[in-house]
Amino acid sequence: MSQTYIIEIGSQPAGIVVRDPKGYIFFAASHRFNQLDGKLFRNPREAERAARRIANGEAVLAA
Repeated sequence: MSQTYIIEIGSQPAGIVVRDPKGYIFFAASHRFNQLDGKLFRNPREAERAARRIANGEAVLAA
């Protein structure tokens, strides 16, 4: 299983997630996704969903 995933929304880089013993930690690639920076997700797909909600202008709750 990969240790790092790139999260892109459309053609815009949102950030990367890096595997951690407790899940995946998000590192924002642009200011737009800063509210996810440092958040822990169960898997990369959850992180992508959260980034997609931000890109769509929706509020993001804690993971």
